[in-house]
Amino acid sequence: MYVAGHRGLAGSALVRALEAQGASAVITRTRDELDLKDAAAVRDFFQREQPDVVYLAAARVGGILANDTYPAEFIQENLAIQYNVIHEAWQAGVQQLLFLSSSCIYPRECPQPIREDYLLTGPLEPTNRPFALAKIAGIEMCWAYNRQYGTRYMCAMSTNLYGPNDTYDLQAGHVLPAMMRRFHEAKLRGDARVTMWGTGAPRREFLHSDDMAAACLHVMQLPGEQREALFNGQAPLVNIGCGEDRPIRDLAYLIREIVGAQVEIDWDTSKPDGTPRKLMNVDRVYSTGWRPRIALEDGLREAYAEFRTR
Repeated sequence: MYVAGHRGLAGSALVRALEAQGASAVITRTRDELDLKDAAAVRDFFQREQPDVVYLAAARVGGILANDTYPAEFIQENLAIQYNVIHEAWQAGVQQLLFLSSSCIYPRECPQPIREDYLLTGPLEPTNRPFALAKIAGIEMCWAYNRQYGTRYMCAMSTNLYGPNDTYDLQAGHVLPAMMRRFHEAKLRGDARVTMWGTGAPRREFLHSDDMAAACLHVMQLPGEQREALFNGQAPLVNIGCGEDRPIRDLAYLIREIVGAQVEIDWDTSKPDGTPRKLMNVDRVYSTGWRPRIALEDGLREAYAEFRTR
């Protein structure tokens, strides 16, 4: 089997989960070894390696600032990666593929918690619309290949992830790792105050990457009839989350406590908040018997310990 994007937060968790199950032949390639935006290179790779299962976790990702600054790269690179991997996997005879996406595919103002069938029922969040549209195209591509060619491709919509191999870049990182790094650096400098974007009011759900990987493997390894019954003729997607969220403001206080930063928090309300709330409805994945096991505070303490080793 092949894991695309094995060095990233999600991909590395998938590799760990597969190896924990005893998988002995997980195929991986670094970006230098295989540029997934290069159609010819991807075609050669699949024809040569002939993987039987594919986990597509490779993507260009980032927070609000990165999405807003580089919208062209976010849509172009993600469309290219998805098209090349999904199409060449099919050309090589791969019947099982999991395409990993995120909750940003859902409308900005959709009802909460978000069910899978809310896809394409309203306008997207403007700050990450190019990325979301690329991911929606990947979902539609998987569904189209299933209908026309009889493949068993599925899509996992993950909530906000954190864990080993996260990106702690202040400009390109997501809210949690960027916040952790900002508090850590303020602590080292002895700063009295830290500024955070927005109002702190938006609510977010977070899941440890190892829980995400366990859910993906669990669903992929369900018996065929049970997996098909999950979708019931709809798009083959399943939400992966914990079903609980909290305000960004509360998350900031928790991370400040874990880091041990003696600082006051200023909220820059001139900066965008993003989507007001993104809580995933996880009834579909829960119906299969899967549950997350890592509590948020425990996972954050583990994440901060890993960050400090860098």
